[in-house]
Amino acid sequence: MNNKKYLKPVSRSIKIDANTTQIWELISKPGNLELCHPFCESNPVEKWLGNNSIDYVNYYNGVKFQRIFTDWIDGHGYDLLIGTLNGCKSKVLWRIHNSNKSYSELQITIYSHSHSISKYPYFLKPFIYSFYIKPMLRKYLSSVLKGCQWYIMQGKLVQKNQFGVHKWFSN
Repeated sequence: MNNKKYLKPVSRSIKIDANTTQIWELISKPGNLELCHPFCESNPVEKWLGNNSIDYVNYYNGVKFQRIFTDWIDGHGYDLLIGTLNGCKSKVLWRIHNSNKSYSELQITIYSHSHSISKYPYFLKPFIYSFYIKPMLRKYLSSVLKGCQWYIMQGKLVQKNQFGVHKWFSN
């Protein structure tokens, strides 16, 4: 991965009382974010084929991102690029880990595109990343993972901002 293109990764994971197959069924389903993502208003699919799948995330605050799936690993996860239609894209890795027989772990890692802080002076970039971008991404990932856990465990759709608001993606 080109270190100049992406910032340091931010990763979160959650234990889910389910087997890896149940988690895979959720995250590999077309339009799955409409079921479990607390900031996603809609998740239209352009094509769903594993590698080279494309869908869109329409957030509650009007932000729209495209997701392009670059590496589909059946039963284990996928890698994707996400960002505005013609803009820079961040890399995101979704992985399922089989921890033991009673639960599995879902992990999401984001490599934010460095363009997000390119306008700031060099000496400020580490501070902006450490004290603003990284905490915001952690909060975002925690909410998305809680949504996946909720949907799998409760069988109910996640509601708008169910785990709190996020000023980048919700209103």
